[in-house]
Amino acid sequence: MSRVILITGGQRSGKSEWAERMALSLSDSPVYVATAHVWDEEFRQRVRRHQERRGPQWTNIEEEMRLADHDLTGRVAVIDCVTLWLTNFFFHLDSNTEQALAAAKREFDRLAEQDATLIFVTNEIGCGGVSDNALQRRFTDLQGWMNQHIAQRADEVWWMVSGLPVQIKHENIQHTTARQQDAGGHSQED
Repeated sequence: MSRVILITGGQRSGKSEWAERMALSLSDSPVYVATAHVWDEEFRQRVRRHQERRGPQWTNIEEEMRLADHDLTGRVAVIDCVTLWLTNFFFHLDSNTEQALAAAKREFDRLAEQDATLIFVTNEIGCGGVSDNALQRRFTDLQGWMNQHIAQRADEVWWMVSGLPVQIKHENIQHTTARQQDAGGHSQED
């Protein structure tokens, strides 16, 4: 059974570093799945700095769309980031929000079937004002819908604020019974 952790927040809020620290606390040899398409030299340098910061204990995988094609069974993996991953679907599918969302959901669901700990990094891009650009509004909607999809499946969700992690969802992943106890301690069937 997979364990899914979602780390969300604004740009430069410390999401990636928190995800990396979390992964290293769970594994001596985690996997880093980079989803970005390298558009220019500035971005290439950003990728290089991230790789140097992580160090040699990491296995690096670069994958722009087909995350589930990589066998992560038994591993702890950081998938960084959902926003850039969605951008790849969005542009590959000619900015069709419905098709991009359906394709990303299918790929996420396939990946989440693997017996692995998956730490997804994403951006909350919908917290600001509504853009006057129609393409940006469609992508913001896509991002919000995909974040909701992942958060629903996630065992934990963290919100990064100014470098500080705030846990907003935690579910006991040790589901051993379909029974619940009421406030008086009595068992009830689901």
